[in-house]
Amino acid sequence: MLEQYLPIGFMLLIGIGFGLVMGKVNEWFGPKNSNEIKLSTYESGMPPVRSAHERISVKFYMVAMLFILFDIEVVFLYPWAVNFRELGWFGFVEMLVFIVILMLGFLYVWKKGALEWTGERTKTNNSLLNKKVV
Repeated sequence: MLEQYLPIGFMLLIGIGFGLVMGKVNEWFGPKNSNEIKLSTYESGMPPVRSAHERISVKFYMVAMLFILFDIEVVFLYPWAVNFRELGWFGFVEMLVFIVILMLGFLYVWKKGALEWTGERTKTNNSLLNKKVV
């Protein structure tokens, strides 16, 4: 029984070994004459303006998460469309309920302002920060 898995284990070891060797070939045989310019950050041909350790707004992650959420839910429409005729009215009503729930979630997210990059809250906070306290 165990000898059936021997070729799979052998191929796994070859794959891991090949990956490790190919990952280290450049380090072993490549030139090692680095200097300050070669080690500096390169971004689109421009010198970096800010630190790489700067905090990114949570809004970016919220929009990304919401996109993934709604994108995955919309993918469920494809199998329904393929089997639309076999499902009949029951399938139509079920998908209608699914779309209504999806739209309610979308409207909730929209009302909460999760899709807005700059909202009133941000503008108010910025204007308060710019005023000088006497």
